[in-house]
Amino acid sequence: MMRRDFLMAGVAAALPDRVPALAELFTSEGCSSCPPADALLAKLHRDQPVSGVSIVVLSEHVDYWNYIGWRDPFSSAQFSRRQQSYGARFRLNSVYTPQMVIDGEIEVLGSDPPRIKAAIETAARRPKRAIALTVGDGSARVEIDAAPRADVWLAIADENAESSVTRGENSGRKLAHVMVARSLERIGETNPGAGFSREVRLERAGRVIVFVQERGEGRVLGVAAS
Repeated sequence: MMRRDFLMAGVAAALPDRVPALAELFTSEGCSSCPPADALLAKLHRDQPVSGVSIVVLSEHVDYWNYIGWRDPFSSAQFSRRQQSYGARFRLNSVYTPQMVIDGEIEVLGSDPPRIKAAIETAARRPKRAIALTVGDGSARVEIDAAPRADVWLAIADENAESSVTRGENSGRKLAHVMVARSLERIGETNPGAGFSREVRLERAGRVIVFVQERGEGRVLGVAAS
């Protein structure tokens, strides 16, 4: 039986059998501490090891490691800025890699399985808004029932990616990644008392992830993936 706090008119068909949770990994191919976290993210994605939870993973490669000799081909200043916003919210002295943020509200070392599992279990106890996501030929339709004012984000990710690193801390290693964010776009906002519906043109192929997040990289209120 689905949890009662998931039942929402209009998008009931989008409700999952498992509570969704978003796991964002801030990582870099220039960081020697990151490959174990990348492997752990792949395991979360593949095995879905937390009972009753559907873990939606997103690998966001930061660019501030690029200066030490290897330019991460998946890196973006946008993801560095997003991590900095989280750092300010969590009152960290500095950001770091690998860092995992669960549902926008709990940050943990990205290579620490017990703490990650506990964070996912904690986040999954919070009510979530259901999202109906339909992906067609070059477009995606997103439908959300009335929700508190929050941002709606759409990410496009490569299901799998690899690099043969020739310089920097991981020189000589072949690195593998899952759900690598290639774009992240704010497509609108939800408003109390009104549903959200939008069709978005997809500029590239890949897996689509949509999530609703409180302003200022706050708590994730709902997430869905294609």
